[in-house]
Amino acid sequence: MVTSDKSFRPLRQRPSFVLSQLGFHSDRTFDELLVPVGVTRRQYGMLRILADADGRTQQELSSVLRVHRNVMVGLVDELEAAGFVERRRNPADRRAHAVHLTDRGRALLPMGEAALDACDDQLFGTLSAADRETLGDLLARVADAAHLLPGVHPGYEQAGDAPPNPISSRGRSNTRTG
Repeated sequence: MVTSDKSFRPLRQRPSFVLSQLGFHSDRTFDELLVPVGVTRRQYGMLRILADADGRTQQELSSVLRVHRNVMVGLVDELEAAGFVERRRNPADRRAHAVHLTDRGRALLPMGEAALDACDDQLFGTLSAADRETLGDLLARVADAAHLLPGVHPGYEQAGDAPPNPISSRGRSNTRTG
């Protein structure tokens, strides 16, 4: 039987825990809403960045997203294979490739925006418009204080990598015994 220690505040009263819950729930909800669009969250995020700055080199995109260049190559390969982007020689540096949205990639953006709107409505539908705006402002202040880049998900840093396992990083073995 589990007993609760009255000296601990309930997790529901801890903003960091509730944000973590909501972040996980938001990711799952957005993933489901993007299925009919035909892209993942990471792919859609990349398309959004290109919509704001089409023609960046893979190296520039890698730097902006804080993604290892090998991960960036894989992401651009995925998007190019799907017909959403194309690589072109960079006129300023013929050794570099600039990444451009295709017409198909641009046409997908409104569908992704609709998925984001639906995600917001599902998550925040119980809030008034004023409450949503206040929450957005508060969260933006917290994100700014954490030095998070606007419009760039910090999960891109580990895109393609397995998340760290805190148990194995403390020297505990992951192998079974007996």
